[in-house]
Amino acid sequence: MDIIIYGSGCARCRALAKAVETALQEMSLTANVKKVSDFKEMMAAGILQTPALSLDGKVVSSGRIPDANELRLWLTSKHG
Repeated sequence: MDIIIYGSGCARCRALAKAVETALQEMSLTANVKKVSDFKEMMAAGILQTPALSLDGKVVSSGRIPDANELRLWLTSKHG
């Protein structure tokens, strides 16, 4: 699974990255996690608000930090 976390490196962006890492560890999953802070890359991906999260090329969250249950559901559906 490829996960991209889009953000400038602000506190909310770091919180999203931590939440994703925690969910992956709790579920014993491995993934390629990439953090993107380049504005041009964000715009190319259609990101208008950060933090944003993309799973296997699909933006699943933008402008907020999903809760742990949402993250687990998304990660499970990708590995289910």
